[in-house]
Amino acid sequence: MLIASDDPTSADVRPLLEEHLRDMWATSPPESVHALDPETLAGSDISFFTAREAGAVIGCGALKHLDSRHGELKSMRTSADARGRGVASALLEHLLGIAKERGYERVSLETGAEDYFEPARRLYERYGFTPCAPFADYTDDPNSVYLSRAL
Repeated sequence: MLIASDDPTSADVRPLLEEHLRDMWATSPPESVHALDPETLAGSDISFFTAREAGAVIGCGALKHLDSRHGELKSMRTSADARGRGVASALLEHLLGIAKERGYERVSLETGAEDYFEPARRLYERYGFTPCAPFADYTDDPNSVYLSRAL
């Protein structure tokens, strides 16, 4: 598996992100969907990475710059055929490493409160993320879970 910086708007990355967006819209009320489209993920304040195997995209994740001490994880996704193989853990470790290199003191994220998101919440718990108050532009939302981890 190779994890590297990538272009979220590229033709081979777009299907994974479109699947991610479809699932987010299908599992959460519209006002609670915080997933970003490929064009937004290509913004200057976001670093986007893919995991590839034999050249094929099997996962992705992004790190958004909030301020000099705080980053946010976005768009963590593993392809259906690669689930259960450690892709999400590898991406998360990579993103946490990038955050440390940047000197962030904290990394936070928003994920869903619905049962669909339970595997993601368990992953983040294993990596030391704990519940926190809404951060950045987020507000209290019963469909969202906010997690954070000191680095």
